[in-house]
Amino acid sequence: MEKAEQIRVLRQLLGHLDAGTNVDAGGIRRNPSDAYTSPERARKEWDGFFREHPQIVGLSADLPESGAFFTRDDFGVPLLATRDPDGRFRAFANVCRHRGVVVESEARGQKRRFSCPFHGWTYDNTGALVGLPMPEHFGKIDRDCHGLVELPAEEHLGFLWVHPQPGQSVEAEQRLSGLAPELESWGFGRLVHTGEDTYAAAMNWKLAIDTFGETYHFKALHRNSLAQSFHGNVQAYDTYGRNHRMALCLKSIDELRGTPEDTWDIRQGAFPVYYLFPNVQLNVGLGGVILVRVYPVPGDPGRSVSRISFYAWPDTLSRDPDMIAQVQSTFGAVIRDEDYVAAAASQIGASSGVQDAVVFGRNEPALHHYHNTYREALGMEPLPLLES
Repeated sequence: MEKAEQIRVLRQLLGHLDAGTNVDAGGIRRNPSDAYTSPERARKEWDGFFREHPQIVGLSADLPESGAFFTRDDFGVPLLATRDPDGRFRAFANVCRHRGVVVESEARGQKRRFSCPFHGWTYDNTGALVGLPMPEHFGKIDRDCHGLVELPAEEHLGFLWVHPQPGQSVEAEQRLSGLAPELESWGFGRLVHTGEDTYAAAMNWKLAIDTFGETYHFKALHRNSLAQSFHGNVQAYDTYGRNHRMALCLKSIDELRGTPEDTWDIRQGAFPVYYLFPNVQLNVGLGGVILVRVYPVPGDPGRSVSRISFYAWPDTLSRDPDMIAQVQSTFGAVIRDEDYVAAAASQIGASSGVQDAVVFGRNEPALHHYHNTYREALGMEPLPLLES
C-alpha cells in the first residue's frame, strides 16, 4: 500500500477512535434468509461463481521453483498446477486422457512427471503425454492430441488465477477493479508458503464470508481473543468494484500518536483485509499473509469448505520462525473455533424458517457490499437501503 494511502487510512481510524464513530453505510439492509438456504440459489452460485468464473487458487509462493506442483479439487474441475521448466505457471485438468482417472493425488510437491495410477500414462509438467506403456498393444494414438487438458492460467501480482473452463480467459487485471497498484505495492511475490489448513463447516459459504465483514462482534464473540488486541466496532472501508478493503483497528495504533507520519506502517496500527470477488479473503500482517478461499459444497446449501493458506515475509522466517506456528494456531482458534461456530449457528437459524431475513447494520458496510455484488452478478435487484 502506498505511503499516502497508509497515512490516510490510519488517520481515519484515529479519527473514529477520537470521535467514538465508525464507518457508516447510511442505513440498514435486510438480506432474505433464503440466500443461505435456497438450493436453486446455490446452484446458480455454483455455476456462475465457481464452475464458470476465474478462481484464485494460491499465490506465487505455492510454486516456488521449476518442477513445483500442487493439486486442488474445489470448484468442480480437478486441478493440477505446475511451474514448467521455463518458470511459467501452468494449469491442467488433473484427469488422465485415457480413462479419466485423477492423475496426481498428492497435495503438493516437486515432480517433473505425473503418472496415472490406473495404467501408467505419464505426463510432464507442460501437460505433454510422454509415457504410454506397451504402445504396440494399445494401438496407434496421436500423443500431441492426448496431453492433459490445459486450463487458462495467469500469474499476476503474486496471485495464481485459473479459469475452470478451457478456452475462456482470466483477465486478472480487470477482475481487480483498480486494486492492482495497491496489491502490487505489497510485493506478494516475495512471500514464502508456510502451511495450509482446511475448515469444513455446517454453514452456507456466504456465512463464512460474512464473518470477515465487520468488527462489531469483536467485544462479544472475541472478548477473550481478538478484543485483547483490536478495537471492536472501528474500521476503515473502501470498495473497488466487486472487491473491497477493510482496515481493522489494532490497539497498537495509539503508539503511532505523536510520531512522524512518514514513518507509519499501516500494519503497526491496522490489519488490512481484502475481499476479492467472489470467495477470497486476503489478510495482510507484519509477519505474513493469510489467504482464505471459501467454497460451497455442491448440492448442499448448508455446508462449505474453507481452504486456508499461510505465507510469511522472508524476514519473518529469519527473525522469528516460531511465529509461523503461532499464527496458524491463533487463526484457527479464532476463525474456526469462534467465527465459524457462530456462523454455523446462524445457518441453523436461517434453516429454521422462523424469520424471513437477517439485518445488516449501518456499521456493517462490507455485508451490504458482499451481498449486493452477489445479487448483481446473478441479475438480481440490489437489497434496498433502509434509513435508520
